[in-house]
Amino acid sequence: MEILSSSKETLAYQKASKRVKELKEFYGNLTSFCLVIPFLAALNLLTAPGYLWFLWPMLGWGIGIAFHAVNVFGIGKNWEEKKIRELMAEEKGKTKTL
Repeated sequence: MEILSSSKETLAYQKASKRVKELKEFYGNLTSFCLVIPFLAALNLLTAPGYLWFLWPMLGWGIGIAFHAVNVFGIGKNWEEKKIRELMAEEKGKTKTL
């Protein structure tokens, strides 16, 4: 029984560690965006204020961050795992009633 408990703890630790890594990567990406885009905007406005080219990298990177956020906080692996557990519980409930 102790081995089973230990393996569950190890699995839980691995999942938590993976989740922390995903969050860290997302926040690193967001921080970089918040530092680089204002720099590019300032550079653009100082050198060629007639054409706002910094909007293009802002748009592209912003779309990437949005997808990253959806993956980390929305529909990602956690959603898949939760849905699998729901369906398994539902199936288990059906077999008990038969």
